[in-house]
Amino acid sequence: MIFIAIFSIAFSLGSSSNMSEEDSKSFIKEFQHAVEGIDAIGIFTHNASVALPMFIPGFGVAWGSFAAWSTGLAFRALVSTTPALAKLPPLAIIYLSPFGVMELVAYSIGMSRSFLLVNAILKKKTALRQELRPTLIEIGIAVALLLAGAFIEYSMIQEFGSPLVNPKTH
Repeated sequence: MIFIAIFSIAFSLGSSSNMSEEDSKSFIKEFQHAVEGIDAIGIFTHNASVALPMFIPGFGVAWGSFAAWSTGLAFRALVSTTPALAKLPPLAIIYLSPFGVMELVAYSIGMSRSFLLVNAILKKKTALRQELRPTLIEIGIAVALLLAGAFIEYSMIQEFGSPLVNPKTH
């Protein structure tokens, strides 16, 4: 729960950051190009590439916080090109979408395990060996959540469209 809170706070800070209209438009244009033709496996690959470094001892907490902040910043850019989204509280996009909750849980597991691994390293090497199995299990859980979340997100994009792909139509 602590790392869900940390992720949420970092996301909120990113979503409240100041961004010029020019920077927002540039970001959205680059993002549209990056996601053009993306499918569920592409979404999964992207999210897994963000999540897996969160399991690195120590680094994972910082990486997860940065990922949350930059995701919030992306939301801020989207709001500037799609004013209707400004009516939503920024965290609603995470907490009210099934794939957002799945990603949040997966990222929080990674950040938490990063912290636990640092504790094990500081205790002694035998403690670190004891953390191997739970770490592998948690990586599996995170990957499963991200895979399911990617298919749900892709399904929702297919059904409703994505404001990121064409912000002027939403």
